[in-house]
Amino acid sequence: MSSIVLIPARMASTRLPGKPLAAIAGSPMIVHVARRALESGIARVVVATDSTEIADAVRAAGFEAVMTSTHHQSGSDRIFEALGTLDPQGRIETVVNLQGDLPTVEPATVAAAVRALVAGEAEIGTVAVEIEDDSENSDPNVVKVVGSPAGEGRLRALYFTRATAPWGDGPLYHHVGIYAYRRAALQRFVAMPPSPLEIRERLEQLRALEAGMRIDVEIVKAAPLGVDTAADLERARDILSKG
Repeated sequence: MSSIVLIPARMASTRLPGKPLAAIAGSPMIVHVARRALESGIARVVVATDSTEIADAVRAAGFEAVMTSTHHQSGSDRIFEALGTLDPQGRIETVVNLQGDLPTVEPATVAAAVRALVAGEAEIGTVAVEIEDDSENSDPNVVKVVGSPAGEGRLRALYFTRATAPWGDGPLYHHVGIYAYRRAALQRFVAMPPSPLEIRERLEQLRALEAGMRIDVEIVKAAPLGVDTAADLERARDILSKG
């Protein structure tokens, strides 16, 4: 399938304003993410942004950027607009939504989201990692995915939650917010209003499940560091300064 990796980025982060341009090991954070996406070997990589500052930094590093509206409420909406601008003929079949605040993401993790999509009947592919630190089980900032086996190292998602789930003995999985969409699935998803469980859990992917869309989850070995706070940024700087 013809594919593209789209990285939504905006300056107006609530907890860490301007974070896409935060310097990490000599480069803006958004450039680190674009490099990891390119190393995944999936396809073309483009940053979708509403900021000329971000676009200029991305282009200076040799990557593509496309300008989008300032009014989008989510990264999914932003990448859908970008897709229409970049490919109005509809030739691209698979769209990867990679968050711009994952500078330590492994290229193989990005590729795994596409593998989850291509391998079966799913409309959306994503990734998760088995939780090894028990403190994460009850942490509402760690999103858990509950699923049924759908092949070796893969689940069919039944639910996503901030609570500890499922109950009883067995592994729990930390969901990583990287998504691969079939193009028609992305178009359907952004056209729907937020769903009741999406609003309650504050998890966008529940909109798809409530609408009966299939999401398959590839299990990977490590979760990337998401940079949401100044402390996260310092951790990312420490990790990437060591190569």
